[in-house]
Amino acid sequence: MELDYQKLGLKVGLEFHQMLDTKGKLFCSCPTKISKEKASLKLLRYLRPAQSELGEVDPAAQFEYERKRTFIYEYSPQWACLVELDEEPPHDLDREALRIALTIALMLGSKPVDEVQVMRKIVIDGSNTTGFQRTALIAIGGSIRVDGKEIPIQTICLEEDAARIIDVRGDLVNYRLDRLGIPLIEIATAPVINSPEEAELVALRIGQLLRITGMVKRGLGTIRQDLNVSIKEGAKIEIKGVQKLELISKVIKYEVLRQYNLLKIRDELRKRGINKEDLEENIVDVTEHFQDTNCRVIRKVLKRNGRVLAIKLKGFKGLLGLEIQPKRRFGTELADYARAWTGIGGIFHSDELPAYGITEEEVLKVNKALDLEEYDAFVLIAGPPERCRRALEIILERAKAALDGVPEETRGPNPDGTTHYTRPRPGAARMYPETDIRPVRITKEMLEEIKSKLPEPPEKKYERFIKEYRLGEELARKMLRSYYLDLFERIVEECRVSPRLVASVLEDVMKGLRREGVPVEELEDKTIVDVFKALSEGKMSKEAIPEVLRYLAENRDKGVEDALRDLGVKVLSLEELDKIILRILQENTDLIKRKRERAFSPLMGLIMREVRGKVDGRIVSERLKEKLSEILSQL
Repeated sequence: MELDYQKLGLKVGLEFHQMLDTKGKLFCSCPTKISKEKASLKLLRYLRPAQSELGEVDPAAQFEYERKRTFIYEYSPQWACLVELDEEPPHDLDREALRIALTIALMLGSKPVDEVQVMRKIVIDGSNTTGFQRTALIAIGGSIRVDGKEIPIQTICLEEDAARIIDVRGDLVNYRLDRLGIPLIEIATAPVINSPEEAELVALRIGQLLRITGMVKRGLGTIRQDLNVSIKEGAKIEIKGVQKLELISKVIKYEVLRQYNLLKIRDELRKRGINKEDLEENIVDVTEHFQDTNCRVIRKVLKRNGRVLAIKLKGFKGLLGLEIQPKRRFGTELADYARAWTGIGGIFHSDELPAYGITEEEVLKVNKALDLEEYDAFVLIAGPPERCRRALEIILERAKAALDGVPEETRGPNPDGTTHYTRPRPGAARMYPETDIRPVRITKEMLEEIKSKLPEPPEKKYERFIKEYRLGEELARKMLRSYYLDLFERIVEECRVSPRLVASVLEDVMKGLRREGVPVEELEDKTIVDVFKALSEGKMSKEAIPEVLRYLAENRDKGVEDALRDLGVKVLSLEELDKIILRILQENTDLIKRKRERAFSPLMGLIMREVRGKVDGRIVSERLKEKLSEILSQL
C-alpha cells in the first residue's frame, strides 16, 4: 500500500548508538573486544525494580519483573572484572571515551555541558548485572545537514553497553559479560524526519561522521539505531535495535502501515458501537470440548494436565484476522503481548478457525460456551491454567486499547522489517543520579585542544576527491554519501591502487553483492583492505575482486590467501597471456578473415572467458589489439 506520509503527519526521531574504539571499558580497564574464548565462570542473579525518588515504579521495569526471569551471567577474568559483576564500585569515567564523545559533539556543532554527571537508568531485563544502565549527558544542541535540510540534534550521551544475550530457555536467560561496559555514544535527533528514506539518509550521515573520526568500532553489532515513529492520531512508538542501515526505511514504512491499520480497526469498533465496558473478563474453561481433538498442540498440553481457556472479544469478528503488516495480523499483535508478558507460545483465534486440527464442531462448542453473538470473536489458549488466565487478561487489556487506536509501546525489529511488541514504553521514573562516580569538569583548555584536532568534515572532502583522486563529480558525490567513506580513503592511502577502482568496488560491487544476498556487511575493514593489498601486490587482478569478496563474506573464518587458493585465482604472466591469445586467434582464423577489425569484440569475449580474474582486462585488450593487428597486416 502506498501511503502519503505528509498527509499522515509522519514524524521520526533517531537515537543512534555507536560503540567507541577505546582501550578500556567506560568504568573499568577491561578490554573492549568481544571475546571468542569460552567463559570460565558463571553467576546467577534475580533482578527487582526499585522505586524512583518520588516513590514511583517505572512501567517497563514492572513489566520485566512480572516475567519472573532468572539470569545466568558467564564471564572470564580476561574480559570482565568485579565492576561488571557489580561486586566493586565503578571506576572513574574513562577519559578516552569522554574525549571521543566531545570530538563528535563538536563536529555536530553541539554545546558540551560544563560538568558531566553520570546517571542511573533502571533496566531489569537482565542486560546489566546492576539492574540499571549508567549514562551521562555530554552535550546538547547542534545539527546535521541532509539534502539541504537541517536536522537538529537534541542530546549526545555517553553510556555503557549492555551484556549480550546468548540463550533463552523459558524463564532462564543466559548473558555474556564481554560486551557489558563498552563505551557507547548516543546521538538523539529531533522528531523532524518526515519520510522513511530521509531517516535512512540521516542515519547514514551520522554514521559517516562517526567513522571519519577513526575512533569508533566497525562491523555488525557495533551500531544500532532506535527509531521513534508516530503519525497523526497514532502514538509514539519506540523501535529498538535496528542494526542494518538498509532496514531503517522498511521498518518505518511497516510501522506507519501498522498504525494506519490499527486506526482503521479503532474506527470499525466504534462504528459497531463497541466500548470498553463491553469487553468483560469472562474467561471460560473449555477443556471438555477438546478431549478428542485432532489439534496436536492442544493434545500435547492435555497430556501434561494443562487446560484450554477461552475469552470472548465482543465486536471483534473479522478484525483479528486483519493484516496490519505484511504476514502479521491483529491476532499476531495479541499473541505478541501474551508471549511477552507470560511466555505463552501462541494463541488461536476465531478468525483463523477451523484450522490447525481444530474442527468446525469444536469452534461451535466454544461459541456456545462463550455465548457469542454475530460480530463477536474469541481467543483460545492451551497451557498451564494460571499462565493461560494471565495471558487472556493481557489480551483483553490489549483489545481494550484497540478502542483508543495505537497504544504507546516499545517494539523490536524482525528480519523482514516488520516489528513485534517487546514491552511498555519506559517513563521518567527510571532515572536517578549515580552516587558512586565523581563528576567530571569540562574545561575550556580541553575543548580547545580537541577542536584543534578535529578531522576533516565530509563537505571538504569533495574538492579533494576531484582534484587529487580524479573521481569525477558523480563518483565524488557518491563516495561522500557512502557508508565506506572513511574506508575508501584508508585503502587509497595504504594500498596505492586506483581511487576510481576503489570507489567503484565499495559502491557498485558491494551493493551488487548485497542485492544477491551476500552478507558483505559482515566483512571487517581489515579484510576489505587485505583484498586491495593483494591486488596492489600483483596476487590477483581487479576482475577477481567480486568473487574474492563473495568468498570472504560467506566464509568469515577465512582470509584473502585462502580465497585466492580455493578459488584458483592466480595472475597470469604476459608470456602465458600471449600464448592463450595466439591459440584463440589460430582457432578463429575464419572469423578474423570474415570480420577483420570487427572480430575484436567476439575474440575478447573468448579470451576473457579463460583469463577472467587472472589478468587485468585492460592488459588483455591491449595485447589482443597488438596481436590481431599483426595477423591482419599479413592477410
